[in-house]
Amino acid sequence: MLHNTVGWHIELEFQEDDQRTRAAAMVRLPDGTEVRTHGHASRHHIDPNQPRVGEEIAAARALNELAMRLLTKAHGEIDEASGRTSHPINV
Repeated sequence: MLHNTVGWHIELEFQEDDQRTRAAAMVRLPDGTEVRTHGHASRHHIDPNQPRVGEEIAAARALNELAMRLLTKAHGEIDEASGRTSHPINV
């Protein structure tokens, strides 16, 4: 049995100031389709300034949205190919 190894690269970019972090996530699929999402994090004014924590939260939110969009895309393709409605399992 032949197994194919496929890799996808997800790009994350951050924009930050003292109070907010914005993450932009993008994956380019083998068919050339790009899926892009954003995530945000805000620091409460009494919390210490920890940019890495803001990046982790904003990235997690962007990646979570990316996962949801990929599920929606996949189920749309299943529906189109099968002529029926598929039902995603809630993550």
